[in-house]
Amino acid sequence: MSIEEKIDQAKGAAKEGVGKLTGDKKIEKEGAAEKAAAKVKEVAEDVKDAIEGTIDGVKNIINKDKKTQLLQIKSFF
Repeated sequence: MSIEEKIDQAKGAAKEGVGKLTGDKKIEKEGAAEKAAAKVKEVAEDVKDAIEGTIDGVKNIINKDKKTQLLQIKSFF
C-alpha cells in the first residue's frame, strides 16, 4: 500500500466533499471518481505484492529442495 494512493484518496474525498457542500455535482463526481481510481491502484499494488511474495516463496521451496538433494548426493559418496 502506497502513501501516494492514500493521499490521492484523501484528495478525491476532499474534492467530493467540496462538491457536496457547494452543490456542484460535477466536482462531487470528479472527486468520487478520483477517490475510487486511487483505491483501485492501491488494491492492484497489494495484489501485485502478494503475487510476488508467493513467487518468492515457491522459489525458496524449490531452492531448498535442490540444496537438500545435493546434500543427499554428496553424503552418498
